[in-house]
Amino acid sequence: MIKMILFRKFRVLILMVFLVACTMHIMIDLLPKLEKRAAGADSGDGGCQCAHHPAGEAQGWGKQRARSAAEAGWPNKHTLRILQDFSNEPSSNLTSHSLEKNTAAGERAESFGRMRPSAGKAEDHKPLIGDASGGRTVPAHGASGLSALFEHPLYKIDLPTLTDDDTLFNVNTDIRFYPRTTGNQGWHNDDGNEEEEVFSPTGEVTAESYPNWLRFHIGINRYELYSRHSPVLDALLKDLVIQRITSVAMKSGGTQLKLIMTFQNYGQALFKPMKQTREQETPPDFFYFSDFERHNAEIAAFHLDRILDFRRVPPVAGRLVNMTREIRDVTRDKKLWRTFFISPANNVCFYGECSYYCSTEHALCGKPDQIEGSLAAFLPDLNLAKRKTWRNPWRRSYHKRKKAEWEVDPDYCDEVKQTPPYDRGTRLLDIMDMTIFDFLMGNMDRHHYETFEKFGNDTFIIHLDNGRGFGKHSHDELSILVPLSQCCRVRQSTYLRLQLLAKEEYQLSSLMEESLLRDRLSPILIQPHLLAMDRRLRLVLQVLAGCIEKEGYTSVVEEDLEGDSATHRSPGHR
Repeated sequence: MIKMILFRKFRVLILMVFLVACTMHIMIDLLPKLEKRAAGADSGDGGCQCAHHPAGEAQGWGKQRARSAAEAGWPNKHTLRILQDFSNEPSSNLTSHSLEKNTAAGERAESFGRMRPSAGKAEDHKPLIGDASGGRTVPAHGASGLSALFEHPLYKIDLPTLTDDDTLFNVNTDIRFYPRTTGNQGWHNDDGNEEEEVFSPTGEVTAESYPNWLRFHIGINRYELYSRHSPVLDALLKDLVIQRITSVAMKSGGTQLKLIMTFQNYGQALFKPMKQTREQETPPDFFYFSDFERHNAEIAAFHLDRILDFRRVPPVAGRLVNMTREIRDVTRDKKLWRTFFISPANNVCFYGECSYYCSTEHALCGKPDQIEGSLAAFLPDLNLAKRKTWRNPWRRSYHKRKKAEWEVDPDYCDEVKQTPPYDRGTRLLDIMDMTIFDFLMGNMDRHHYETFEKFGNDTFIIHLDNGRGFGKHSHDELSILVPLSQCCRVRQSTYLRLQLLAKEEYQLSSLMEESLLRDRLSPILIQPHLLAMDRRLRLVLQVLAGCIEKEGYTSVVEEDLEGDSATHRSPGHR
């Protein structure tokens, strides 16, 4: 009998503990809402965004987490962010696994439908929004080497006349956006002052007042991501640095942590945080697939791509980010938020979730809460501008012992030339451009590439995911050049620009150094990396010279220039 009584009391005790736990759980869920209401009633500081100090993090952690969506500026499903996506992996068509989920396809089409011209009206079919592609920026007093380069005839070659089939989006200049439908009337205002409206008298925003990220999207065509002298590019780079960050979420996929950042104007960018200093060279025993991604490599790759006149890397800028105010306090990604902690050195740290390098041993720590990173502008959303992912024919095996077929078969390129899409058009020449680009950076991680589906096989390769470049300056990985040495094919325009950049007055390292000085995190590359590019450029020209000597100039160099620009050949081949 006594045992029975004790057993019943034990069951009652267990039930009471369970009820108390449930009550506490409910109270914890309700506490943020109660604090939010109390803060809204008591606050009179206008939403001060003062700097947070790590020493006081423990006391205010839960309270800061409870900030409302309106204060954080988290965009709703009707915002312009549906026009964007960033892709750098075969599975990268997916956005964040937690919070950056896409809206329904019908909502996307309805939102973007406002930009489409009305069917059946001839007067509605007007040219694209101009991005000053025909004009040029005026060089500053005492013209720089970079300005002189862009004034060279090789950098003034006009594109073919663009048709509707050659532009990613067909937008009329008289189409209007209605910002009020986005839930934030100040979406276009860089200063964040929603009361200071700059709408037209009709309350609409003209096409010229589109946010810079949208103007960048509209300017994409079959031949380039952006034009040589587009004023939108510099404006977009500035936005990446100064726009207020309103939300942050982890990007799904990949071996290392990447964050999706949304700005006040609903632009989005991919943030890669600093993991290694500029002086840290990749150890010689490291496999190419086990190295850390470098934020400064992403920045330098964009500038190199522009100097080579490829213009196939989305705009990238460096930014110093406050980990507390600009990441932790604005994220709704619980998985990310839970990985924040204060280190023994009293610095703010986090590590997120990813396939390999996301743990306390690989935590990202600020000093005390400031961290460098690269911000790469998103490309248009996949539902509006589909992209096709292609396996790189010269993809590495990603195995410690096995070699890829191209590494053991000297006639491998002949097989590639007989395989679509490399058997016609310019795709093989695009691969050669990408090979040269990767070799100058020392990037061995080009496993896939992407193209815009609308343009079919007759378009450029998008140079995405360049974080594993610029890891070694004391070593030249000649295996990267195998596609070029096997195929012995190159564009005439590419070949002539490489020769130009090898000259003293247009030295590649000097031009890169000058271009990188424009970034907020300058210096981006240390001097040994800059000098390594000059050395690698000479090696590229040596490989091409050997091909020309063996097979002849016309068999190696594919003519793609007309008129005066085509006469700028090397002295031995005129």
